[in-house]
Order: sequence, then structure tokens, then C-alpha cells
Amino acid sequence: MHLNKIVSAELETVAVYPDQYPEPNLPEIALAGRSNVGKSSLLNAVMNRRNLARTSSKPGKTRTINFYNINSVVRLVDLPGYGYAVASKKEKEKWAGYIDTYLTERENLKAIFLILDIRHAPSALDVEMYRYIQYYEIPSLIVATKADKIARGKWDQAKKVIRNTLGTKEEIFPFSSEKKYHLEELRQKIETIIE
Repeated sequence: MHLNKIVSAELETVAVYPDQYPEPNLPEIALAGRSNVGKSSLLNAVMNRRNLARTSSKPGKTRTINFYNINSVVRLVDLPGYGYAVASKKEKEKWAGYIDTYLTERENLKAIFLILDIRHAPSALDVEMYRYIQYYEIPSLIVATKADKIARGKWDQAKKVIRNTLGTKEEIFPFSSEKKYHLEELRQKIETIIE
């Protein structure tokens, strides 16, 4: 099973409620992160498609759970971005409910990629999300996007800040969709998770 050759990648389903999810017949990896952290760009890079996942300069664009089918061997599941300031409290609670239902009830969920911006310390919401993932004992990978925006020499320091803020010893994965830093390694991680 190789993702180094992407034969097919498509947005299979857009869902809000469990009865709208696709059949649980493929392993799934969810992407969680705040709005505007670069989840769509990461998805497009992994899927080798330019605009399959819609990137937007306006945060809060993803308000549904989007299931992307790659090579009919795995689904990458884009969860609504959290921390979108303009959304009302009621709307935020609704999204939290959708995410919670997916993460706690989806039996074919194999892992969560927590997507952070390498340039900034994780926010309180990022920390909350990480604790949530830990609490439910869902395997996770921390991906630090926009790695091309800082000098490589500063990666270790940035990773240290992320580790300390989250209180974790986990590996942090610097990534850039622009420069394709660690793209192949990320695809390999996906393969290992679903094998």
C-alpha cells in the first residue's frame, strides 16, 4: 500500500451527523487544528492535488466534517477548525459537538493529526484539544505547519516551545506545504498508521 503514487483523491462525503458519514470500511485519520493553521494546504499536499481541499484566507471556512478518500485505502478527515473568533458561542458549541461525536464514536478512526503553526506557541484551545486526544487515548501526531516561514535553525527551539506548552514528549513534525518539507515522511506515517 503506497501513497507515494496518488492514483485517486476525492472529496467523498461532507457530513455533520453520523448518519451522513461514509461507510466505516476504510481506516481514517482526522485532522484537527485551529482555523487558518494550514489544514487544507496540508491535505492538498498529501493528496497531490492543487485545490481539492478549499484553502481560504477567511478562517472558519470548514464548518462540516469533510471525508477525503485517497487511493481507496485511507480517508483523511478534515474537522472544522476551532478558535474561529467570528462564530457565535452557540455555533462554536455546535461544532464542538460534531467533532466530539466523530472522535468518540467513529470505530475506524486510527489517529488524529494535531495541526499547529510552528511560528507560535500552541493556544489554550490547542492545549485543550491535545488533552482531549490524550484523554480518549487516540493515537496522535503533532504536525507543525508553515515550517518554511522560519529558518531551519529555529525549528528545534520552536518544537521545544510546542512540547513545553502541550506538556508532551511526543515527536513534533515540521511541515511545509509550500516547500514540501517532510511530505514523504508524512505520507509514510499515514501508511504506517493504517497498515
